[in-house]
Amino acid sequence: VQLQASGGGLVQAGGSLRLSCFASGFTSDDYAIGWIRQAPGKERELVAHITGGGIKNFADSVKGQFTISRDNAKNTVYLQIDNMTTDDTAVYYCNLHQLWPGPKDYWGQGTLVTVSS
Repeated sequence: VQLQASGGGLVQAGGSLRLSCFASGFTSDDYAIGWIRQAPGKERELVAHITGGGIKNFADSVKGQFTISRDNAKNTVYLQIDNMTTDDTAVYYCNLHQLWPGPKDYWGQGTLVTVSS
């Protein structure tokens, strides 16, 4: 299983960004793909995830600001971040949590998001 995150960069406060997570090599239907961020000096935070069945969940801190979606044809999960603030500055990781067979966790490399004021 391989995950490849992309789309990070430098954005001004108030702007938007869309992150992509391309997932390959898995066949399970019992999984969730999530986005986890780690800001400087802070612990990792699960901000959003989407299950194989399409159920979406968001951390309270990002509800209304983050949107998660997927394109099954492209094996890609997207994280749309709107109305960005400096608090959104972090390394964003995508994670595949496979419930069966498993549980197993797979991680992609992080993509850095920097929001300037």
